[in-house]
Amino acid sequence: MTDVIDLTLNELANKIKSKEISSTEVTSAYVDRSKSSKKLNTYVEETFEQAIKVAKKFDSKPDFEKKLPGIPLAVKDLFCTHNVRTTASSKILKNFIPSYESTVTQNLWDAGAILLGKLNCDEFAMGSSNETSYFGNVISPIDNNLVPGGSSGGSASALAAKLTPATIGTDTGGSIRQPASFTGTVGLKPTYGSCSRYGIVAFASSLDQAGPMTKNVKDCALLLEVMSSFDQKDSTSIDFKRPNYSLELNNNIKGKKIGIPKEYRVDGMPTEIEKLWEKGKEFLKECGAEIVDISLPHTNYALPTYYIVAPAEASSNLARYDGVKYGFRAEGENLIDMYEKTRSQGFGDEVKRRIMIGTYVLSSGYYDAYYLKAQKVRMLIKNDFDEAFNKVDAILTPSTPSSAFKIGDKTDDPVSMYLNDIFTVPVNLAGLPGISIPAGLDKNKYPLGLQIIGKPFDEQGILNIAYSMEEKINFKLNINDWWIK
Repeated sequence: MTDVIDLTLNELANKIKSKEISSTEVTSAYVDRSKSSKKLNTYVEETFEQAIKVAKKFDSKPDFEKKLPGIPLAVKDLFCTHNVRTTASSKILKNFIPSYESTVTQNLWDAGAILLGKLNCDEFAMGSSNETSYFGNVISPIDNNLVPGGSSGGSASALAAKLTPATIGTDTGGSIRQPASFTGTVGLKPTYGSCSRYGIVAFASSLDQAGPMTKNVKDCALLLEVMSSFDQKDSTSIDFKRPNYSLELNNNIKGKKIGIPKEYRVDGMPTEIEKLWEKGKEFLKECGAEIVDISLPHTNYALPTYYIVAPAEASSNLARYDGVKYGFRAEGENLIDMYEKTRSQGFGDEVKRRIMIGTYVLSSGYYDAYYLKAQKVRMLIKNDFDEAFNKVDAILTPSTPSSAFKIGDKTDDPVSMYLNDIFTVPVNLAGLPGISIPAGLDKNKYPLGLQIIGKPFDEQGILNIAYSMEEKINFKLNINDWWIK
């Protein structure tokens, strides 16, 4: 019999519904494995005992109509969870216990899922390697020297290590797709406004979007189906008819036109990624799709634009952490001294760096030169995509410019770290959906991903393309559980 932890999300749901296994068995299996996987540093808050209680309660009175019946899930610690500590992996929120639930996590619990715990991430989701967390860096299960990517590094590592059957992350500039690529998993960033931002600790409000991280595309479709909903509590939530993504999933992409942007061939990109991209095109042709060369001329400006817009919004959002209302407070001689010491001691270096950049670009005399100009360039980037989508149905690119790098390799070079998001950032600036799927291994046997970018609200389209490619790629990643005690 296949071990419980090897089953996909869909397989677990089906086996629980057919009474082949119980929610308690599944939950206990993941709790036991998570307890013996402390070396990876994926969890910042464990709710194991409560999870087993809820699983037993579910088994005593099961509801098999639910889409995630009694399935345990760990979630990124950026989602507020009622009466469960939520820190955004920051000292400034280390003792914050929300009195409310984020809409996305509430959707999961309403569908029958059970909270296993909260997963480590870069502080306030600011980072590409999960090395900025107050609780220490997460280690990739691929190799004990590697980062799992970020900011959803704890989510990616826990998923790849089979500590949770699926999980959710947030993506501001690639924080779902990049760690998914680094760990050989599937990560989808939905269209901006598809999933509610209510109850998610804010980084950059016009860019943040929650999304699923799963073992395969079919699981991704199911989890997105549960997560995505219109929410009146979120002014950026968009009311549109959401498909049954998992029911409508199919591998028929015959006649679809897939764009290949020439601007994504960047200097210094490893030949392995270039070859992977070529292989991806071949797979698409075999599936009956047509490859079309396209241009996204303002791509080169995406990264500098992002690193003006995102820090500007972060500096505004993080102004609320002043030691007065909630969170960490440092003692000061007076109010101003208390503010300064609270923020100086409560925030890590990367968060302070982005607040400083953001405050600078919003300041008098620099607003027009930087922030306003960045917003104009952002519109040009969006227009490039709009024009491309007049000719093609989706766009294929690499997910990242390299495979996972070693822990500590880029911590002293922020610009080098920022360049890691070069292929993912344009999608967030344009508010589009994008999915990363595992597509191969480099010479060190580290995973590499391919990204499919879709039209606004065409998650179904990119899921179908990803599903057809997944069958052709047949990606396998063998992890030897080196971290288990």
